Amino acid sequence: MPDVMDRVRERVTGLGERVVLPEGQDERTLRAAEMIVKESIAQPVLVGVPDAISALADGVGVSLDGVEVIDIDDADVRARCASLYFERRKAKGVTEDEAHKTMDDPLFTGAAMLNLGDVDGLVAGAVNSTPNVLRAMLRCVGCAEGMKTVSSCFIMATKNPDLGVDGALIYSDCGVVPAPNMEQLADIAISAAESARLYLEVEPRVAMLSFSTYGSAQHEDAVKMAEAAELVRERRPDIIIDGELQVDAALVPHVAQSKAPGSPLGGQANTLVFPDLGAGNIAYKITQWAGGAGAFGPLLQGLAKPGMDLSRAATPDDIFNVAAVAALWGALADGKSNAND
Repeated sequence: MPDVMDRVRERVTGLGERVVLPEGQDERTLRAAEMIVKESIAQPVLVGVPDAISALADGVGVSLDGVEVIDIDDADVRARCASLYFERRKAKGVTEDEAHKTMDDPLFTGAAMLNLGDVDGLVAGAVNSTPNVLRAMLRCVGCAEGMKTVSSCFIMATKNPDLGVDGALIYSDCGVVPAPNMEQLADIAISAAESARLYLEVEPRVAMLSFSTYGSAQHEDAVKMAEAAELVRERRPDIIIDGELQVDAALVPHVAQSKAPGSPLGGQANTLVFPDLGAGNIAYKITQWAGGAGAFGPLLQGLAKPGMDLSRAATPDDIFNVAAVAALWGALADGKSNAND
């Protein structure tokens, strides 16, 4: 396991962050919950029908010792979650009865619990599609302050220690926004910078990538990346950002000296923002499969609270690792500074 994920798990071990796993009637989720308890990275909270969850756990040989199970039909839980949902959605025409019915879905109950502060993070997507996870998070939790775009990032753990942070990089967006406009790209860049700060424990150095460096090719797609970089500078002058840049000018110092002299990144970017979902998705998979890198994500970013998506092909190990990431975000949001120790 690459050091970057070892470090994430180390930072949350024993902190007791509560992470809700709404897909409690999925075998992989149960196995991940057992692992979470064993390694003490969080307090796992399952949501569903307790008898069904227990029967499945018994059938597959999983211990639920130390795992909290929330009954989806618990009247108090449903009332509190439905009330929150109604207040957030009544302007959209949602009735109290509809809000109550929506809480039949453990995903929405888990997301409402997250907003209410009953849990510190949410991990789902092994059963639910990404649109379903995003819908629940946006309707129950919403975007972070000043943010209009939910996006995603991957933690890429490459074998080249000269790249990023001892080989680790943030790639964004590789999983949510297909064709971002300039404003969305700026949101993505700001969120990705925060992800680098959170997960890599480093000052973010953000590259807005293109097929062009500093106008070497004239095209509206390249201009868009440069304009997005400028917008980030206006909104967040504390973030070191440059672009548009070709990827070699972003990552290789001697190439940067030639192609982008004077770049504040100096060929030492640790956070890469791609012009669209196609480029990001292709890049992370090439890095993973051709380059032998570890790829952890997609990790949602831009939300007000820690909600994480999974691939529906996720393994118990994947769920375990993403739960650690959610717990870390939650711990730092709770002011648990020892998550940085």
